This record gives sequence, structure tokens and C-alpha cells, in this order.
Amino acid sequence: MIKIAVLGYGTIGSGVVEVLERNCEHIAQTAGEEIAVKYVLDLRDFPNDPIQEKIVHDYKVIEQDPEVKVVVEAMGGVEPAYTFVKGALLAGKHVTTSNKALVAKHGAELLAIAKERELNFLFEASVGGGIPIIRPLVTSLTADVVEEITGILNGTTNYMLTKMSAEGSDYHEVLKDAQEKGYAEADPTADVEGFDACRKIAILTSLVCGKTVDFEEIHTEGISKITPIDIAYAKAMGRSIKLLATSKLSDGKYYAMVAPFMLGAEHPLYNVNDVFNAIFVHGNMLGDAMFYGSGAGKLPTASAVAADIVDIVKHLNRNIMISYSGEKMELLDIKKAENRYFVRAKSDEKKVREVFENIAFIKIKEVLDEVAFVTAEMSEETYLKKAEELGDIIQMIRVN
Repeated sequence: MIKIAVLGYGTIGSGVVEVLERNCEHIAQTAGEEIAVKYVLDLRDFPNDPIQEKIVHDYKVIEQDPEVKVVVEAMGGVEPAYTFVKGALLAGKHVTTSNKALVAKHGAELLAIAKERELNFLFEASVGGGIPIIRPLVTSLTADVVEEITGILNGTTNYMLTKMSAEGSDYHEVLKDAQEKGYAEADPTADVEGFDACRKIAILTSLVCGKTVDFEEIHTEGISKITPIDIAYAKAMGRSIKLLATSKLSDGKYYAMVAPFMLGAEHPLYNVNDVFNAIFVHGNMLGDAMFYGSGAGKLPTASAVAADIVDIVKHLNRNIMISYSGEKMELLDIKKAENRYFVRAKSDEKKVREVFENIAFIKIKEVLDEVAFVTAEMSEETYLKKAEELGDIIQMIRVN
């Protein structure tokens, strides 16, 4: 029997315990060993929960117990998660986590410690929740050069944009609704400003390029400035607005960004709605592939964590080759990226034609006091120069 410890008994931690209990026979058969939770670390007590008999408040109890072979980090945040995870690895214990903030900041270091000690540090649930994406990238697609990863990586913002499109609601209304349903935190900044998706695309890019991508260097925009008018224009164009996290290979280097895009019906992510997530991958040999499913939620995420536990138990004495170096990947300047742009401006068509070439004007009955158009493809740098020349820009959304 393999004894494990769970750090944190919140949504994910309690979900992991539930998955291991409900699917115990199947998991034991798959792993080749029974798996039992010996400790759960939490500051709180749970007197009405059977888990109480396993609750400990001192992390050192777990770190110093040789019976504990696997530690599940489900606390979230960088500290004390980083200190506890590093301590567990140095104590000879395998670790799995769903914590994208931890992996984005310290992933290369923790992977190196695990490799040096023939241990495993796995984090399948940190990017796609219940969607398997890391394991396919590092096992199934190793013969390919991954030229693009583009995903809807945040269920909260996808739910909000879907609701805005379906009901014509404004941003603040759908945010309140998302909070009431438990999809958005009381402080929704990480989701709605794109920081959550930014960390996830940093992790995925690090895995495919083999170096550390600093999430703080990724150009990141959120959805807080998207309005019902933008949605109305998108509908008139037969498009939907999605918050995309994207990473593309160009001239041997990657550029990465997080921003709202207008997608046409032919795009594989066009119909990904509600709280669902999806990740589009293009390999130079494979071509196109897409991974779709529940990108968050208690049991879907816990299922991915439990799968990591099973993988670890199968490889207790061997490091699973998931790694990227601590060497920093120099991202391409986002100003060199090529896109088309949907633009709303307080201008007139004559001046727009003087500044931008090969444009298509968009008109909707709801708006009469502005001009809206889609540009030809151009670099971000070129667009910014033209936008400054035009002036009075109300909104810009990239078009894919």
C-alpha cells in the first residue's frame, strides 16, 4: 500500500480525496498498488468530516514520515506551497500539484530536483484542469516540432463571454452572475485580466521549447473592457469573442500573448462555450489537434491530479522525463506578430481610408456615432503607428 499526503483540504484537495475513495478499486488495479491518504494538512479542523482523523496542522509531520511516498499539493499560491513542495522533494517524496502559479514560477527548479533524485514532480492539472494536455505534449508529440499552441484556458472568462453573447449583458452583470455561481472569485482579477491564462501558456510554452518562459514577459490583456457593443459587432460579422492564450513559433523562437480575439466559425475554438476549455495544438508533422473538456472544477481537476498519483506509483523508482531548463527563453517581441484588427473609432470613413489600406467597414444599427472596420493583416508595430495617427480609438480586438 502506498501512503500519500494531501496539502490543503479546499476544493481541489477534498476532490482528490473523494476521487481516491470513490474509484479506489479501479485506481489500485491501474496503479498496481492500493493508494491510501495518511495525512491531510490544513490550518482548519473538520469535526463533522471523517477526514478529521487524518488532519495535521504541522507540515513537518508529513515531511519527516518515511511512510509517505507521494505528496499532493493543493494549497494554491506560491508560498508556502513552494517551500513545502521543495522540502518534500528533498526529503525523497514524489509530488503532484494543480498549482499553475507555483509551476510557472518555480517549475524548472522543482523538475531539476526531482530528476536529480530519481523522483517525480508532475503537474498535469495545472494547465487544463481535467483536460489532459501536458502528458500528450511530453509523450505523444515528442517527434513533432510544436509550432502553435492556442487555447481557451480560463473557464470563468469563457463563461462570461458566452453569457454576454447570449444575453447581451454587460461585463459587470455577468461578473456578478459568475461570482454567484462560484465560477469567479470575490477578487476576480487573475481570471478577468488574463493572468491565470498567462501562467498556463507560459507553462505549455516552456514544455515545448525546453526553456523557462517568464510569464511576466507575456503580453497580457483581459476581458474587462469588452462591451455589449463589441459583442454586437462580432455577431454582425459572424464571429465570437474569446480570450485566447497563444504561443507561436517564428524563426526558431516563440512569441506568446493573452488577449481577446474575434474568431470566425471556421476556427476550431469558435464553438467552445460556457465554462469549457479547449487547447489547439499544431505540430509540424501531426498538423492540427484539439483537446477539449472541463478546464476547471473540483472533480475534473482532482481526476487529473489522481492520474498523476497513479503515474507516480507506477514509477516510484524512476524519473518520468518531463523537464525544461532554468535557462530563460527570450520571447520574440509581440510587436512583430501579424494580425488583423477590428477597430472602433470616433473618426470618419475618409480619414480611416487615409490611414489604413484594404479595410472593411462594419455597420450595425445599434451604433451611429462611430466608425468600425477590420484592417488587413499587419504587424502589431504597424497597427500601433496607424492607430496613433488616426487617434480617437475606442476599441481594438484582434481578428483570427
